[in-house]
Amino acid sequence: MAKEQYLRLCLVTDRGLAGGRSLVEIVAAAVTGGVTMIQLRDKTATTRVMIEEARALKALLGSLRIPLIVNDRIDVALAAGADGAHVGQSDMPAALVRKLLGQDAIVGLSITTSAEARAADTEFADYLGVGPIFPQLTKPDAAMALGLEGLAEIRRLTGKPIVAIGGVTAANARAVRAAGADGIAVVSAIMGAQDPTTAAAAFNPTD
Repeated sequence: MAKEQYLRLCLVTDRGLAGGRSLVEIVAAAVTGGVTMIQLRDKTATTRVMIEEARALKALLGSLRIPLIVNDRIDVALAAGADGAHVGQSDMPAALVRKLLGQDAIVGLSITTSAEARAADTEFADYLGVGPIFPQLTKPDAAMALGLEGLAEIRRLTGKPIVAIGGVTAANARAVRAAGADGIAVVSAIMGAQDPTTAAAAFNPTD
């Protein structure tokens, strides 16, 4: 799958929103609805549990040629044979992530300000996760919302693909793409949905 395709609609997992369902179950349904990349994010699980989850997701996604990336935990990404990793500004530097995972890995880097978009570290990333675009509740320590204007400003500063995250819904996804996002990342709108397939399809990543 080409980069432009796999960035279209990323599902970021959240155990708290799963409602007792397995991540594999939700991810399988979301992929059927059009999700093109999965980011395993879990700030509370043990290393062993995260590796088991990552391996289970990789087994599901591998034959579908849908990338699995791991948030923050480079050790888990390596142990599970994930396709890459996504790091924030306070995590392992993107340059080191690239060195450890190799040139073929997918490396994402979170950007919350225009200054971060100008930093040299972005050169080691395949895409920039820009946000939050709108106020959201799934990440209590998130930076101030950028809004569509902030997203458009960062778009002007970089030629890197942008995946927008934070408060993005099916209702505002078109406006987010119009402001410069190459793709969108979703947490609660899909993870918390009773029907992840229908929820994912509502984002219509080709519009």
